[in-house]
Order: sequence, then C-alpha cells, then structure tokens
Amino acid sequence: MPVDAAFVNIDGPWEHRYISANGARFHVAELGEGPLVLLLHGFPQFWYTWRHQMVALAAAGYRAAALDLRGYGGSDKPPRGYDTYMATLDAASVIRTLGEKEAVIVGQGLGGWISWSMPSLRPDVTRAIASLSMPHPRIMRHATWTDHKQRRASQWIVGLQKPFVPERQMTESHDYVGRLLTSWASPFGTFPTDEDITRYGDAMMIPFVAHSAAEHYRWLGRSAVRPDGPLFMRRIRHAIRVPVLQLQGADDGCVLLEPTYGSGAFVPGDYRHIKIDRAGHFLSEEAPEQVNAALISWLDSLA
Repeated sequence: MPVDAAFVNIDGPWEHRYISANGARFHVAELGEGPLVLLLHGFPQFWYTWRHQMVALAAAGYRAAALDLRGYGGSDKPPRGYDTYMATLDAASVIRTLGEKEAVIVGQGLGGWISWSMPSLRPDVTRAIASLSMPHPRIMRHATWTDHKQRRASQWIVGLQKPFVPERQMTESHDYVGRLLTSWASPFGTFPTDEDITRYGDAMMIPFVAHSAAEHYRWLGRSAVRPDGPLFMRRIRHAIRVPVLQLQGADDGCVLLEPTYGSGAFVPGDYRHIKIDRAGHFLSEEAPEQVNAALISWLDSLA
C-alpha cells in the first residue's frame, strides 16, 4: 500500500522544512545553530538515518541539516536528474537556499559518493567533507572491477538495472529493504530491528521513491558505457584540497573494508581514515556514539 510523503515528518527536536532549490522542492530536517553541516543519506534510507548525529551536532554548536535526496522521502521525485552532477548541484543549491555560502558535507553510502564529488564539482560551497561507508568513487570503481569479493557484494546494483522489477520488489513488501539492511549491517550489532525494517520499508513505498532510488544507480550503471561516466571519473581525479574524514565499518557487507582502501591518495592535505569495529554499512545507526565522537572532534579541528 502506498505511503504518503508526509510519513517522513517524524516528530523530534528538529524542524521540518520544505525549500525550493535547483528547480525542485526538497525536504530538510534541521536542528541547531552554528556552522552548517549538510547530511546526505544513502540507500535504502532517508533523512532519518541521521537523527542521532543531528542531536549531537546541535549540542556541539553546529547547524545540522539532514536532506532527503532528490527522489527520496519528502523531496520531489521528477522523472529525470539522478546523475551525480545533478546531486552535487542539488546539494550546493540547498546550501545557498539555507542562507549559507558553504557547508561541511557529510554523506553515507550514496550520500558519501556525492560528498566525495563535491570538492571537484562544487568547490565554491564545500568547506570539508566526511564520507561514511564509501571510498573515493575512483577507488570504489576500481574495487568493483578488480576484486571478486567486492564485485559480488555490488551485484545488487546490477539487479537495479532491470526495468520495473526492483520497483515491484521494493513496493510489494518490506522483504527487499529488510534483506539489504540485514546483509549490509554487522552481524554483531542490533541493527536493523523490526521497527527499522518497517520504517525504511514504508519509506520506499512512498509513490515514485522506489523508481527514483533505482534511477540513481541506473545512472551509475549506464554511464559506465557512455561518455558521461568516463568524463565524470576524469573530473574527480584531481587532488581534493579540503579536509576529509572517512569512516568505514569493519563488517560492511556492501562496501568491503579491505578492497576499498586508498582514498587518501586523492587528499594531499588533511585526511583521516577511521575503521569502526563491529559495525557495518549503516554507521550512523549501528555505531552512533563512535560516529558522533569522530565527527565532532574532526569538525572542531576545522575552525
């Protein structure tokens, strides 16, 4: 059964806002005052994955803004515009609409991929970046091509290239989302609970979300054999001149730890890589205390 987009307006200490940016309307949950930290979620989730970090960041003197990416949650779900170029422009436009000249961009999974791309594609608004559960895109691409374990872990992206089938699987029941949440998380933790699976499964049933979510990854697949994919990889091959924090779960079942080392080669300056034991892909929820401590310590060092 379809779920109304207002489902994402979950009560809490944060404020829900709907803002116009880059020709679309975006849903943002916001909390705190201070330097802006823009939080970008991954698949198959929405802004709510950052709830623990929002509270901690606000208490530490930062303005946390958790965005529903284009096509997710309460944000618009247009028929096109799911390439990384558009995602970085969306983020830059949201930052400006929120009244800021720049922000620290923090992303997880797909959001991490976007974060890594910001210094090259939108340097004017990017103060620093943090990526959870995602290496530099060129490292991720190389690992997927050359490491058989990572290639097997990435097969779900191949499944998303099929027309209509993934959308049907995501909207018929919670099984698809539940399987990903469970297999990508650490077997030593408590995430996901039944409540987590229900919440994220319901969010995927908001009209057009399943299709839009798949479209982000269909661009990644299709662009690899079209000119825009290699062009994107060339655009982001240059040195990143802003501070970078990378957090990786030791038990990540989606982005494996060992094959995806090496992102520091793109960051000649301030680069920090932290491995979090007994945590998987969904670090913001599997290891919130460790993530909060690492983020706030790093953010405080940027001043």
